[in-house]
Amino acid sequence: MPTRARRTQRRNQVLSRERILDTAIGLLDSGGEGALTVRAMTDRLATGSGAIYYHVGNRDELLDAATESVITAALSTRSAGARATPEDEIRAVALALFDAIAEHHWLATRLTLQIIRNPVGPVTVGIFERLGRQVGALGVPRPRWFDAASTLVHYILGAISQNARVEGDTSGIDPDADREEFFDQTSRAWRDLDAESYPFMHAIVGQIREHDDREQFLTGIAVVLDGLARLR
Repeated sequence: MPTRARRTQRRNQVLSRERILDTAIGLLDSGGEGALTVRAMTDRLATGSGAIYYHVGNRDELLDAATESVITAALSTRSAGARATPEDEIRAVALALFDAIAEHHWLATRLTLQIIRNPVGPVTVGIFERLGRQVGALGVPRPRWFDAASTLVHYILGAISQNARVEGDTSGIDPDADREEFFDQTSRAWRDLDAESYPFMHAIVGQIREHDDREQFLTGIAVVLDGLARLR
């Protein structure tokens, strides 16, 4: 028979906030928001719903906490270079957020909702603080800090959310279609456009099938950074 101390230790492990969040993130990763139910959580954790509510609150609060957990980890990323520049740090954070949403497809929607609904929450404040410090380090004048940081945040969130949708998390796109199939269909549709009316679309039709999402994302970061440099 296990001792009372061992039973207490096991119970505390099961009911820890960290364990609950890890379980929630696992459910979200495997099946999206629809998979995150109280019943699924209690089955996975072998506990009652009251314990979950005690540690993280209701389902919306659990989603917010799971989002905060993933984003906080991404924001802790630092550039690998010994003499990292502000540009290096911005790229490191931007790619960490990009990779987090690529890994956790449900995160794009939840992150957007956090930014909109909770501007004083840890996710919104964390993103602006982490990137905003680098905007200041770039030499952008203080009166332009908010506009500059907002432009950077808007580009990052918009670009990574679009990539997340391409990978199948948005209604209107076949969730079973893979990336290559999606871009193949798109390039064929663009090629069928009238060349005289849409010369630009015909000029880039081959590029859509060959482009790398991560490299394209970094190109956008470079464009934004170049623009911020002009504010000095």
